[in-house]
Amino acid sequence: MFGFKRNNLADSSVNNDMLSKQRRYDSLVRALHADLFRYAYWLCGDKHIAEDITQETFLRAWRSLESLKDDKAAKAWLITILRRENARRFERKQFDYSDVEQSELADNVSLSTEDNMEQYLVRRQIARLEIEYREPLILQVIGGFSGEEIADILQLNRNTVMTRLFRARNQLKELLDQEHTRGRSNG
Repeated sequence: MFGFKRNNLADSSVNNDMLSKQRRYDSLVRALHADLFRYAYWLCGDKHIAEDITQETFLRAWRSLESLKDDKAAKAWLITILRRENARRFERKQFDYSDVEQSELADNVSLSTEDNMEQYLVRRQIARLEIEYREPLILQVIGGFSGEEIADILQLNRNTVMTRLFRARNQLKELLDQEHTRGRSNG
């Protein structure tokens, strides 16, 4: 009889641990899903792939939730997992590259308002930046990360990140100025 009570106590403890883990996980998903999806979309430019990467990120997060010691670091932890998931996508797949510039491919964005047009133009110009400049910029603008956090995520020196952010903003400004000048001469 004593063994039976002991098993019930052990089962109760396991159930409480699982419930606690589920609550913690659910709160992370609710709080950070939109940010992770937005970042994934910026990385890959495809809604369905972004959904898959985001879902796989949360699946991996569930499996290793015990390794997250500080919930304040959850966003950076999840972004790191997401970046690895995106990299795995390239390891699994061989791409057939063509001579067409990625930034020149048609984007399936509805351009019904001036705001949508501006967002489309900015997104298109950001996509033209080299990945070493684009990624820190996206982490800062979309993810809301500080230079120090971006350095941790990308495993770079903070000064390197700050330099890349500076260059990314300058390159983006030049690209947008060129687009603006081209738009005026066409219209």
